[in-house]
Amino acid sequence: MIDPRDLAAERLDDIATELERAAAHCRVAATHYRERVIPRAAAQEWAAFGHIQRGNRALMELAEEHAKHSVPSAE
Repeated sequence: MIDPRDLAAERLDDIATELERAAAHCRVAATHYRERVIPRAAAQEWAAFGHIQRGNRALMELAEEHAKHSVPSAE
């Protein structure tokens, strides 16, 4: 049986990779803007946005899974 903490760690690694891809696209978009290559810059922005959305969805899924098992407590 897989430990849920190991699964969560693996999912977080995957999310980090997705967000790192978004950052890379942002850097490329910035370069294109500096070079005045607007269509390519815009394409890179959209790619970054797509990676951010994927990372966000994965984080939401992880949060929802956590909420299933979370017990409100003041301690």
